[in-house]
Amino acid sequence: MSPPPAPPAAPPSVPATAYEAVIGLEVHAQLRTRSKIFCGCDASFGAPPNSHVCAVCLGLPGALPVLNRSVVEMAVRAGLMVGGRIRSRSVFARKNYFYPDLPKGYQISQYDLPLCEGGSVPIEGPGGRDIGLIRIHIEEDAGKLIHGMPGGEGGAGPEASLVDFNRSGVPLIEIVAQPEIRTADEAYRYLVRLRSILTYLDICDGNMEEGSLRCDANISVRPAGSLPFGTRAEVKNLNSFRNVHRALEHEIERQVAVLRAGGRLVQETRLWDEAAGATVSMRSKEEAHDYRYFPEPDLPPLEVDEVWMERLRATLPEHPAARKARFLAALGLPEEDAELLTLERPLADYFEEVARLSGNPRAASNWVRGDLLRLLKETQGDVRHSPIGAADLAAMVRLVDGGTISGKIAKTVFEEMARGGGDPAAIVARLGLVQITDEGAVREAIGRVLAEHAGPVAQYRAGKTATFGFLVGQVMKATAGKANPALANRLLRELLGTPDEPTPA
Repeated sequence: MSPPPAPPAAPPSVPATAYEAVIGLEVHAQLRTRSKIFCGCDASFGAPPNSHVCAVCLGLPGALPVLNRSVVEMAVRAGLMVGGRIRSRSVFARKNYFYPDLPKGYQISQYDLPLCEGGSVPIEGPGGRDIGLIRIHIEEDAGKLIHGMPGGEGGAGPEASLVDFNRSGVPLIEIVAQPEIRTADEAYRYLVRLRSILTYLDICDGNMEEGSLRCDANISVRPAGSLPFGTRAEVKNLNSFRNVHRALEHEIERQVAVLRAGGRLVQETRLWDEAAGATVSMRSKEEAHDYRYFPEPDLPPLEVDEVWMERLRATLPEHPAARKARFLAALGLPEEDAELLTLERPLADYFEEVARLSGNPRAASNWVRGDLLRLLKETQGDVRHSPIGAADLAAMVRLVDGGTISGKIAKTVFEEMARGGGDPAAIVARLGLVQITDEGAVREAIGRVLAEHAGPVAQYRAGKTATFGFLVGQVMKATAGKANPALANRLLRELLGTPDEPTPA
């Protein structure tokens, strides 16, 4: 995942600390259940419109919801993973509002008694700290509006809107952060780590483009160091981490510019226009919307048994932040390597297996974060279905460490494995790639190189030591890259002798 762009410099005439942003993020994560939250309809993505619907998720009269136990299990595991407090008794509520994609005219959610309260998500890097959470609650998704069908598809003209209810009733958890985030960069890092937590638990695939992870941001600005919050804007339509970063940067700059010009901000909902690179006003929100919450009469209170909750706690994977800390301390990885390798659980599992089997964590890290990720990007593959198994990559690392092949030869072996070559030792034997460690054979190759390149040899002996690299390259070329590099370097220096001191200019 690419890092966010660097924030723009503040105008030179105004101190950068004149204002600070206050950002609160609300993240909706679609849970990876097979069926919807209150009915048995398929919850998978990508089906033809309105093919995964029934009387319950269409809100037809007389249909009654039945809670999906897997939804509760996943939500409890999320709450435990972030260190939140799971309520032994929580209540579902009706959130009443009218919108065409909401078939019942209300959304079943949770309000004053959510499933989970508190917890935190760590952000690393500059100013790294824990961002507190207010709550995690369960709710159902609405449908999806499809606007302006070209050519009148589906019987509607280009000015019409159609509704796809496949997503109606799909289970969500809403994760509400404390307004403790101060910059777009912090928001980006918060979302990256939150996504890691959810995917480590395997309760959400984290795909923002398909809508299974959605983020709304509340942003206000205030004089730096002051306590009261400013007038906030809610920004929607943020469908990628990059767009979250861009939208927050723009909105902060917009609000600061209005205040510096003596203007007044209004509470409103704004949309992110990716093409324009700007937020645009959607609707005024001078007063908070009254959703007329009241307890859902068709669902009893949700009670979580303590014994069951502790069984779920025992199933939690290692927290990605804890895994990163372990990779740093126990395996000696650089910060950048440990961060990248722990973002996704399958990648972390793959790397750790290579490191264990090879006995060389640093080399394993170099191969996984370099050549393997490049291969997967080129083939649009997934590490869980990598053409090179962890055991084979570890075996190749051991061949390099044991002196059987050089690092350069290993690149050839890697490419062969990527093409389905399998066992690296078999590839080395089949292609005759065993490293030359015989001193006599290497001396003979060096002798030929020195005879054929008298000019560079004379330059080296005259003090132009930069030519040594050229001569090493020629030795490796003469041995088809098979000469042991350390041996070739030592023997070449020995046969060249000590160069003269360079003549002062």
